[in-house]
Amino acid sequence: MHVIAYSTPNRPDWTWRIINNAGEVVEESRSRFPTISAAVSEGTGRMKSLNLKDTTTAAKPGRRSTSHLRRR
Repeated sequence: MHVIAYSTPNRPDWTWRIINNAGEVVEESRSRFPTISAAVSEGTGRMKSLNLKDTTTAAKPGRRSTSHLRRR
């Protein structure tokens, strides 16, 4: 599992997300933080408190289906 922090141009403050190895969102903060380090620190603490084991596997890079391109 990983903690990421992000912000958007419309809301320049930071929020965190916990994602699993497959890239799926496990949990997202509702709070906003003034710095990226504050968001990551809070998210890391939350991830540890959840005590979840990630059993997913990472998607292999370059192995995405292109079937959607052939339907055009």
